Amino acid sequence: MKMAFYGSSLLSSYWNGAATYYRGLLKALAQLGYEITFYEPDVYDRQKNRDIEAPDWCTVVVYEATQHALMQVAARAASADIVVKASGVGFEDEALLRAVLDHARSDALVVFWDVDAPATLAQLRDEPDHPLHGALQEIDLVLTYGGGDPVVWAYRAMGANECVPIYNALDPQTHHPVASNARFACDLAFLGNRLPDREARVEAFFLDPASQLPKQRFLLGGSGWGDKPLPANVGWLGHVGTRDHNAFNVTPKA
Repeated sequence: MKMAFYGSSLLSSYWNGAATYYRGLLKALAQLGYEITFYEPDVYDRQKNRDIEAPDWCTVVVYEATQHALMQVAARAASADIVVKASGVGFEDEALLRAVLDHARSDALVVFWDVDAPATLAQLRDEPDHPLHGALQEIDLVLTYGGGDPVVWAYRAMGANECVPIYNALDPQTHHPVASNARFACDLAFLGNRLPDREARVEAFFLDPASQLPKQRFLLGGSGWGDKPLPANVGWLGHVGTRDHNAFNVTPKA
């Protein structure tokens, strides 16, 4: 069974926290016999900051961030039995969704995979004319990166035929103990790109405690924090590639 998956990036976690989620899911599906092609735009310097090269279990098509290239890859949805459009692709998401829906076969299973459901649902509530409202009538299934019953109920109320959360899982081939790395030595570490909803939580649960514990060392990893005022005992690492995630997890006290 052929799957066309339109997402942010399988090859790079740079400004793309969904990368490891995609990899685990699609690798497992490939092992079940699915023939998967992943389509990702060349944006945000992701291709210059690849964590992996194209794996043997998935075909990866990197396309230019142009309307012409978008329409070319969207047309290839016609050859797939399952067509997946993920949220947050990063280039003309609304146009890509429309084009993919237009080209998907009538007998194909069409999925909208939301990797940030709270943000998407908030946008839908604020924008009653958002194209996704109408598109939900054409989509067979909404899958989400977690969220539980509140997300399921909200999507159903928005008109989704069905919504099912697909949660993260631990893959022992990917996540496993490694030797510690002095670069990540600290009392408390947090890794995540700077996003509006996340920033408020980082301030409350990370930066405020750091300011109250000046003798403890804190490390912040992820893109976008460069101009954020930080307490003197907080170090910023910038982007931490997936090859370093295990060391980042095992080295700090917490």
